[in-house]
Amino acid sequence: MLFLLTATRSPLARAQDAPPSVKALIPIVGSVRGANEIQWRTDVELVNNTGAEATVAISLPTVPDQPMILLTIAPSSTQRFTDVVGEAFGLEAAMSPLLVQTAGRRSVGVRAFAYGIRGGEVFRPEPIAITYGDAFYPARYLQGLSFSDNFRTNIGLANLGDQPAQFALALQRLPGRNLTISRVTIPPNTLWHQSVQMLFPLITSGDDFSVLVETFAHDTYVYASVVDNVTNEARFVSASIGAAAQ
Repeated sequence: MLFLLTATRSPLARAQDAPPSVKALIPIVGSVRGANEIQWRTDVELVNNTGAEATVAISLPTVPDQPMILLTIAPSSTQRFTDVVGEAFGLEAAMSPLLVQTAGRRSVGVRAFAYGIRGGEVFRPEPIAITYGDAFYPARYLQGLSFSDNFRTNIGLANLGDQPAQFALALQRLPGRNLTISRVTIPPNTLWHQSVQMLFPLITSGDDFSVLVETFAHDTYVYASVVDNVTNEARFVSASIGAAAQ
């Protein structure tokens, strides 16, 4: 059962006496045209393993008017959205994190897959890592990045807070050794998704780089995607915390 709404706050958390809810976040969903005339889409599955009927709100917090859907999912059932931006929200083009809020104390399971389409060709879907609860940590790493004739990398910085968030990003080939640093301020409820060259224009190419991302702003999320220019297949890179792998 679906209801499409627009609101600035989740209906599950609007009132002070609202029942408890838990959240999960897909760092990026989209329906956009990219390089090589590829149309990128995201499929989403919500799996109710809670043992009872689940009331779920899904929203696109960085899209104008923050469109939102309320739905109920029967026990042991799955709600699937093919091209969630178009099918669920009726948008032709958009990019945003997808916030999933479940009433109660246990979240429904969330799965997401990004893939490219060109003409009648569908490229291999790539699973997107899901964040459950609060994933804030002051220092996060994006590892295994490449930008060359064969690969391109995009970095995403999402600020779902109500204040601007300042990020410091350091490009590294070896852990602890910064090649160059870039600073970005992201407005509230905004997703910044750009090529790594936009952040570090002096670095023209390289493989197996890491980016250290530091911020003290909560409600922030970090990810990257590495796309093969030949096969047009993407590899999603979720942020890790702690020391970078040697």
